[in-house]
Amino acid sequence: MKVLVDTNVILDVLCARKEFVEASSKFWKYCEINQIDGSISALSVPNIVYILRKELTPEKTQQIIDRLFLIFSVADLRSDDLKRAGKMKSIDYEDALQMVCADRIHADFIVTRNIRDFAGSKVPAIKPSELLERFTDFAN
Repeated sequence: MKVLVDTNVILDVLCARKEFVEASSKFWKYCEINQIDGSISALSVPNIVYILRKELTPEKTQQIIDRLFLIFSVADLRSDDLKRAGKMKSIDYEDALQMVCADRIHADFIVTRNIRDFAGSKVPAIKPSELLERFTDFAN
């Protein structure tokens, strides 16, 4: 199963967001042990660093980037992705880029907590907890 992971799921783990960290951490573990083929958009890496910038030293920034590259594949952004996302006329251009990227890499799902933001996506959006349920059912 191939998935594109939205930035909010990454931040759930890195920021230990109380109500979301359990499901997101379990999901990460499946990606880490290669049970799920997890990818993140190249856009997510600078966004994560930007959001966490006040809490990070350069060394900690490098550790996070290294960890992300160990667990997830990074899907490059292409100029055509930028154009396609613009044509989607989405309220959130960043989400449109995630949708385009997920489609291009042939992801089965976009793993996110913001399902409604991906309503127009060709690739269905699913919460980490829902993916874990499906994965467990599929594995059994």
